Amino acid sequence: MRFLKITFLTGLFTLLIISCKQEHELKQQTGFVTVNGGKIWYRVTGNGSKTPVLMLHGGPAFPSHYFNPLLEIGKDRPVITFDQLGCGRSDRITDTTLMTIDANIVQTKQLLDHLGVKEFYLYGHSWGTMLGTDYYLKHPDGIKGLILASPCISSKKWMEDAEALISTLPDSISLVLKNSNNGVPQDSATFASAVEHYYSNFYYRKHPTSADLDSAWSQMGASVYTYMWGTSEFSATGTLKDYDRTSDLKNIGVPTLYTTGEFDAARPSTVEYYKSLTPNSKVVIISGAGHMTMHDNPSEEIKAISEFLNGLDDK
Repeated sequence: MRFLKITFLTGLFTLLIISCKQEHELKQQTGFVTVNGGKIWYRVTGNGSKTPVLMLHGGPAFPSHYFNPLLEIGKDRPVITFDQLGCGRSDRITDTTLMTIDANIVQTKQLLDHLGVKEFYLYGHSWGTMLGTDYYLKHPDGIKGLILASPCISSKKWMEDAEALISTLPDSISLVLKNSNNGVPQDSATFASAVEHYYSNFYYRKHPTSADLDSAWSQMGASVYTYMWGTSEFSATGTLKDYDRTSDLKNIGVPTLYTTGEFDAARPSTVEYYKSLTPNSKVVIISGAGHMTMHDNPSEEIKAISEFLNGLDDK
C-alpha cells in the first residue's frame, strides 16, 4: 500500500510539472503589446521545445523583417522577433525620451513579461548588440547565453573601422565619403552613389537585395536613427556617439558567440578584440558576407547559431 501511495504521489507530481510547463509553453503567435510609449509588434515562430531565443534588430530603428532568413532556427526552439518602438509595424514616436537605450531595455522586458518568458538566449545584431549588452548588464537573470552579431560595442571603434574600410575603396569613392565625414558639402547624387558603393561592399554583397531587406529599409524609423546615431552610418553624431562597453565585457558571465561577416562593417579584427575581452566566448566569421550576414550567407549563420545554442542546451 505504501508503494502504491508513493507511486501515486510521484505520478501526481510529474503531472503537475508537465501541466506547469504546458501552461507557460511559448506558442506561435503574432500580436501587439503595450509598452511605455506605445504598442510594439511581435512574433513568436518555431515549433521546437528548447529554450527560446529573443532577437534584437539593428538600426537603431531598422525593423526585424530582415531576420526572416534566420527563422529556421525555430525548428529547435521558439524565436521571438519584434519591431522596436518607432519603426516597422510598431507605433512611431516623436518623444526623444523614448529614444534611449534605457527606454528600449524597459520595452524589451515588458515584452518578455507579456510572453511569460523567464529563461532565454539573447541575440543582437548591429545596434541590437548595444541594446543586448546593456540589457544583459542590467537584467542578467534568465539569460543562458549571448549572441552578438556584427557588433558595435564601441562607437569610436565603429567609426575607426568605417574610416579604414573607406580607405580601401577607389579614390573617386573614398574621397567623396571622407569629405562628407569632414563636413565638406558633396553633390547629393555623387554622395548617394558613393554610399551605395560602400554598402554593396560592406553591408549587403548579394544582389539583388531580398524583399525582406527591402521591407526593412522602407519601414525604417529615420527620426529615431538620426537622433540616436546620426545622419551617416560612418560617423556617429547622435546620442550613441560616446557609447563604449568594452570595459564591461569582462562582466559577461554567460557563454557568448560573436559572429561577423568576412567583409563586415564590423571588421573581423575588431570583433576578435571584443572576443579577447569576453570570458567564455568564441568568434565565427561568416564567409563571403557583409554586415547583413543573414542576407549574404544565411545557411552559414544559421549553422553557427544553431550549433552554439544546441551545444548549450545539451549541457
